Amino acid sequence: MAYEYNDDATYLAQQVASGAASPQELLDEAIARVAAFNPDLNAVVLMQEQTARDAIDAGLPDGPFKGVPFLLKDLGAEAMDFPSHSGSHLLKNTTYSYDSEIYRRMRATGIVTFGRATSPEGGIGPVTEADVYDGPTRNPWDTSRTSGGSSGGSAAAVAAGIVPMAHGSDGGGSVRIPASSCGLFGFKATRARFPDGPVAGEGWAGMAIDGFLSRSVRDNAAMMDACAGPDLGAPYAAPAMEMSFGDAIARPPRRLRIAVCDTTFTGAPIDPACKEAVETTARVLEGLGHVITPDRPKADHEGMMHAWTQIVACGTALWIDATLKSKGRDLQQGDVQGVARSAVEYARSISGAQYLAAVNKIHAYGREMAAAFNSYDIILSGTLAEPPAKVGRFTHNRDDYANYRVGAGGVFEYSPFCAAFNASGQPAASVPIHWTADGLPVGIHLAAPFGDDATLISLCAELEQAAPWAQKRPNMLSEYLA
Repeated sequence: MAYEYNDDATYLAQQVASGAASPQELLDEAIARVAAFNPDLNAVVLMQEQTARDAIDAGLPDGPFKGVPFLLKDLGAEAMDFPSHSGSHLLKNTTYSYDSEIYRRMRATGIVTFGRATSPEGGIGPVTEADVYDGPTRNPWDTSRTSGGSSGGSAAAVAAGIVPMAHGSDGGGSVRIPASSCGLFGFKATRARFPDGPVAGEGWAGMAIDGFLSRSVRDNAAMMDACAGPDLGAPYAAPAMEMSFGDAIARPPRRLRIAVCDTTFTGAPIDPACKEAVETTARVLEGLGHVITPDRPKADHEGMMHAWTQIVACGTALWIDATLKSKGRDLQQGDVQGVARSAVEYARSISGAQYLAAVNKIHAYGREMAAAFNSYDIILSGTLAEPPAKVGRFTHNRDDYANYRVGAGGVFEYSPFCAAFNASGQPAASVPIHWTADGLPVGIHLAAPFGDDATLISLCAELEQAAPWAQKRPNMLSEYLA
């Protein structure tokens, strides 16, 4: 079955359920699209076609995505049947003796996983250019541009129509940055909404969480419903939702008070295309009856960014040190790229007391951002401060981790919004509302109070109806789908 570009996962599952398509046919088509597009994109790796066919033959679970082809991000989502590089030569061809809880829940939806999608080393960049994949991952809308990071391979694969939805994760914007870059919908749920076990209780002091890249809001909602809830032994859990994600998108939200920020949160200007996307969205929301007020959240944003940088450096040192210990050797030339190597060096300069101070800083920031919602229900901003960057601009082959993140021209100038809500733990989403005159996607960013995922996704669904994006597709697909 040669499915259409805008056929989402829910529709494809309905086709399987009705007998109009088979899981085998959908898998055949997905693999054919990998062959057609992956040479230009470098997004899909570690393919396990026979594993996928064996799963189909054994009988798929009767879940909401039964028979739909799917990709795991090549970072996290540990699975016995799916080896991983995690974006690093040091971790190349890692195999697992267990399935992570998040993968078990994804698998129970009936998906047909056949491979992994590229990720930058350690997941700490806004681009996906890991040496272990022998080249950068590129954007289907313009292959001179990045697909984003760290879920850049997943975003490129979905934007190219290889799969309708893919797994991602988000510790500083790693679902929302590629969603914005590739014209997709990406949702970062409230902290601890999804399980981290069994090998961890939290990632990056609670700032990291799994998520999904999709073309439709309903696909994301159904997968998040399937995966939500703590696993056994979780150190803490997200507040219970007042309704499921699926129920929330079935009805419009109440009319909301929305703060609109057309600068960065510190007041610096953003690219005109990003500002236009914010202004256009504000007009749409006002036309839907929401109350729009220009404002920006008052909090120590720069202090948070420095604390984030310290915590993630320590997280990078943790996985590198643990891997070297398991291998019984020291770090060797070529094991990791410059950003990761310099992150470890930076982490060595941070004492235990300084690390705890950084955690306290993001907790204090969470309280400041909670107070920002005393006057508003939603904060609207750009997802990025610019359209997707050129490939090579944020290469990991440099030895200045801290400057890479917080220095002039660094990651936080390019992506000043997303990490705020990893630090605060609040739910946030990137919605594909705008495209530039030369065809580059520009996402807008919506955030809600801690635990109020239902209101946020309901608003995203309302925007999807008011300003639909499903009909848009990259030019590179036109000949294939003609």
